[in-house]
Amino acid sequence: MIQIFAGVSDLPDNIIFNTFINTGRDIFLRGLISSHAGNMSVRIGNRIHITKRGSMLGRLKPPDIIELELDKDDLNLSQASSETVVHKAIYNKTSALGIVHAHPPYATLLSMMEDELIPVDSEGSFLFNKVPVLNPEQTIASEEAADIVSEGLKDYKIVLVRGHGSFAIGNTLEEAHMFTSSLESSAFFLYHLIKFK
Repeated sequence: MIQIFAGVSDLPDNIIFNTFINTGRDIFLRGLISSHAGNMSVRIGNRIHITKRGSMLGRLKPPDIIELELDKDDLNLSQASSETVVHKAIYNKTSALGIVHAHPPYATLLSMMEDELIPVDSEGSFLFNKVPVLNPEQTIASEEAADIVSEGLKDYKIVLVRGHGSFAIGNTLEEAHMFTSSLESSAFFLYHLIKFK
């Protein structure tokens, strides 16, 4: 597992890129996003590296990773993911060093029916206890979503935005990916238990 710490600013670009390419490919192959959906970022000191607007996480290239100042806007902002506002808010309110935003199908489906997901499988129960479903009026790339999601992630490792998808945080990008894939596994079990009741 590649560790990316807040105090380290001299990591080689290839290490950062390899972290993104491996995680993005795994997220896509797991079916947690469609071809051009989702976004990821890491924090390194006072800067963040985030996927480009409209990039394909399963086929990332070096120009698809955009570097930005955390606390101010810069010239690269227009190229960065439309969810940058949410990522910045999360970094400013939590100790997260990596963020994965995905659209896991079963978890997103259940978010339209439930106010929280309480896993019944052992792994999900161990990792999450419960996952809240947040309900901003503007679910995508809004200041409202940024505020609600970042507040939720003060207390949880992963949250769902109703009908939109998940935001997961971790000490690494890999850890945020683990929470995302584990949530989807838990949601799969929950959905089928509800269906067959």
